[in-house]
Amino acid sequence: MPDSPLSDSPYEVLGVPSDADAAALRLAYRRALRGAHPDTGGDPARFHAVQRAWELVGTPEARAAFDRGGRAGVSASPTREAWAPAAPRPRRDSRPLARAYGHPGGLSRELYLDRIREWVGRGVDVPDPYDPALVRGAPREIRHILADALAEEATARSLATLGIAYTVWHDLATEAAGPGLPPKLDHLVLGPTGLFAIQSEDWGGPVALKRGELIGEALGGERPFRALAARAKAIGRAARVKPTALIVVVPDEYVAEPLAIGGSIRGAVVALVRSSRLASAVREGLPGSAHLGGTEVMEVRSRLQATVRFA
Repeated sequence: MPDSPLSDSPYEVLGVPSDADAAALRLAYRRALRGAHPDTGGDPARFHAVQRAWELVGTPEARAAFDRGGRAGVSASPTREAWAPAAPRPRRDSRPLARAYGHPGGLSRELYLDRIREWVGRGVDVPDPYDPALVRGAPREIRHILADALAEEATARSLATLGIAYTVWHDLATEAAGPGLPPKLDHLVLGPTGLFAIQSEDWGGPVALKRGELIGEALGGERPFRALAARAKAIGRAARVKPTALIVVVPDEYVAEPLAIGGSIRGAVVALVRSSRLASAVREGLPGSAHLGGTEVMEVRSRLQATVRFA
């Protein structure tokens, strides 16, 4: 079960209220397990979710840990801490990181804090905006904003491992944004394998790439690649550069293939990538995407450094 603000809680997976007694919880688990079992035609992903839900709340100890906002056996890493901004940690790896600019997830977190306080009500004190009970009870659009902030931060950590040959800009300001979306491009990556415009997303459900656009019930009518292309074009026009690839990166559990290529938009290759596959996909380059020479990389970097603004 993904640790996301958009994830169903174990109680929702099992179809019981959070105050259900132990007997009702066990009965719901058995019913859900029978209905989801692959041997009887059930969905393997649903079967796994039911098993994971039981791990989280199936014993008094595990349930108490989850209800406190943590996970069984992992009380030092509660959900609240996983969602709140993480403090910087000393590095153990001495390898040089990619050069990075901007604040990944910063604008999304600001937007989340504004929306969660607005939803709670003016004048009402919100001592902990990342309290699991508060987040779980918020409307989906607010939880989606927090989920996106977490996805952007995860992408930034992955891109940092690319090494010094790459430059990464986060939260780039652009006027090209869809309805309800912040006016920004999540990430722009430049290196010898190309210029990548990247959007980090977590819709809380599976998506797939079809004919150059994403499909999936969780999208709610969004057309992510069209929006990403518009943002990349706006930034590229100002710097007089063109991206070689457009990437939407999502949590591993929401996409069937590690890497899916779906044609191109304005000459930029379109790709849907699992989070765990992102760094290697950028480092290797995408099939059909142009690589850049050393002189060209330096020229493009200079143009971007002179024109990029941060959200």
